[in-house]
Amino acid sequence: MKREAMTKKLLVLGIDGMDPEMTKKLLAEGRMPNVQQYIDRGAAREDLHLLGAIPTITPPCWTTLATGAYPGTHGITCYWRQSPDSLDAVVYNMDSRHCTAEQMWNVTTEAGLKTLVWHWPGSSWPPSSNSELLSVVDGTQPGSVNMGVAQLDWEKIIVATPEIAEVKYAPRVEKAAGVGCIMTDIEDMVVGDNDDEMMELWWGDEARKGGEIRTYVTCLDDTEMMIGAKVAYDIINSPLKAAENWANAPEGAKEFTILTSGGIMRRPALILRNEQGEYDRVAIYKNKKAAEPFVVIPKGEMVSGIIDDVTKKEETKPACRSYKILELNPEGTMVRLWISNALDIANDMLWHPATLYQDIINNVGHVPPVSLIGGEENELVREIFEPSWDIYDQWQADCLEYLIKAKDYDVVFSHLHNVDCAGHQIWHLGKTLEPWKHTDEKIYQGLIEKFYEQTDKYLGRFLHLLDEDWTILVVSDHGLIIGENVPPILGEYGGLNTKVMEELGYTVMTADGQVDWSKTRAVQIRSNYIYINLKGRDKTGIVDPADKYDLEEQIISDLYNYRDAATGKRVVGICLRNKDGVLLGVNGPECGDIFFSIEEGYNRLHGDSISTSTGYYHSSVSPIFIAAGQGIKQNFKTERTIRQVDVTPTIAALLGTRFPAQCEGAPIYQILSEEL
Repeated sequence: MKREAMTKKLLVLGIDGMDPEMTKKLLAEGRMPNVQQYIDRGAAREDLHLLGAIPTITPPCWTTLATGAYPGTHGITCYWRQSPDSLDAVVYNMDSRHCTAEQMWNVTTEAGLKTLVWHWPGSSWPPSSNSELLSVVDGTQPGSVNMGVAQLDWEKIIVATPEIAEVKYAPRVEKAAGVGCIMTDIEDMVVGDNDDEMMELWWGDEARKGGEIRTYVTCLDDTEMMIGAKVAYDIINSPLKAAENWANAPEGAKEFTILTSGGIMRRPALILRNEQGEYDRVAIYKNKKAAEPFVVIPKGEMVSGIIDDVTKKEETKPACRSYKILELNPEGTMVRLWISNALDIANDMLWHPATLYQDIINNVGHVPPVSLIGGEENELVREIFEPSWDIYDQWQADCLEYLIKAKDYDVVFSHLHNVDCAGHQIWHLGKTLEPWKHTDEKIYQGLIEKFYEQTDKYLGRFLHLLDEDWTILVVSDHGLIIGENVPPILGEYGGLNTKVMEELGYTVMTADGQVDWSKTRAVQIRSNYIYINLKGRDKTGIVDPADKYDLEEQIISDLYNYRDAATGKRVVGICLRNKDGVLLGVNGPECGDIFFSIEEGYNRLHGDSISTSTGYYHSSVSPIFIAAGQGIKQNFKTERTIRQVDVTPTIAALLGTRFPAQCEGAPIYQILSEEL
């Protein structure tokens, strides 16, 4: 049956990690005026909630939003995919070829609508349709465009004072909280000699080639909350002295040295005085013979889009960087400078068509690098992490606005990761719990709110489209919990969780920290799954298939009875066999033998819980939904429970197209201006 379209232009503004509870708090305080306009001019639930798919983690939820199908149907069932060969390993998952449900953008292009899919993680890359009407940008990881393939050099902090005797370089230094900025023992603090090892592991070529990633989570120190908040950066200590042997050094300039590219590339730099005689800026040169610097960094300003050469694996390429002065005293006796990671400016491998990349460079600018450091160093969150994302947000808004206007797209699916990326760094610090008692929760609550205000500014860039006959949907994949308690070692999405399963007697570890498969009956891996070590199915299998049902019953009973040692309360919320997982959309071959969730109050940031879970300080795991524009009722509130699977069929109804083949949701007809 053919339907008349209610709109001819539709934009999905996806904000990864955006939580309706935090949004409502700031709306009530008048701090998200642009989101308020979307609500006033459109439709949503009173509480702004969207019932998220499970697991409540990025790739499954964005794929549900794209297909209208539950994870058990579309096959993207966690951040990582279970290795087909090993019960204790995961493999790369953000690949459209793993998706077993049709994406909505295949339908829109089939209907003759020119469609852009911008950095939609989980099911967009490689392009899922050969239609000339489909354009796709990245989607192989959630961070920022090109982050997974164009990374050439890591972030750095350079400290220069007259007291430092020689230039020293230390890659990936992990500073303890409270340590000062000048560290004479930086060699002893080095995490590793490969300063981009983390990026390669998570989003690099080896991960995308499908190799196994084996990570054992045995204690709190192995969890992302502990690791993510202490992301390491390179440190360079340099002497600061009067400028010597320069071709064109201004009067009174003082020099120091910057090392990049694993310490092999040198860049001389000067601190410079203003007319009042105070040092207030840094100039960086290719060499001392250069007549002009390639960048001048004023104090208090982040400078982005700067191109400089970077050497990696003996190959030198031009790359884009950002810079900011963290500290420069007026007397010129100390400077502390941050330099961003470096992105290869020629890498167009995740742009389809590839010409789109050059078009963006020519008309908008190079992809700005975002910071991934800060965490427990709140100064870096405030001065580096948040401003770098603000620059990136506005660049992305510029890109989308340019492409909408100049390339005449009819439908745009877009994703922004600023809130979620910050969440993995700092959300758990929004409540002062024992492992982070050296931090101040009030500081981090304020920083969390800054990211929502930043997001409001980004969303405001598109409000004018409502006056140009566009329909706009504001959605997220999940919210972000500020934890009430320290979570159990269960449900960490990045690997095999051993502690609880060891305590219950199902997973047995050897003295050297390996799984003893001869005694292990079951393992817990990824966010929400337990696998039986089954004979005939798993190469390590020891459990007879005839005993599988009884063993599952025992595991479920033991998980319900498991108690938190500190509070004595239950920590596991829901347990279901695979066949019963259909109730939540988590059944089928890509899900484990048992699905479970962590009970509210004991869950981590997201992923291990259900989307109705709430946390400390106006936080929840729920995603958000707001719709406005053509085909949508104005200033309308619905009591309907809106599910993530309902978003795609609503888009189809608005555009007058068919539903995707495996769609399991229904249009949110209550908010539509015309009856279906």
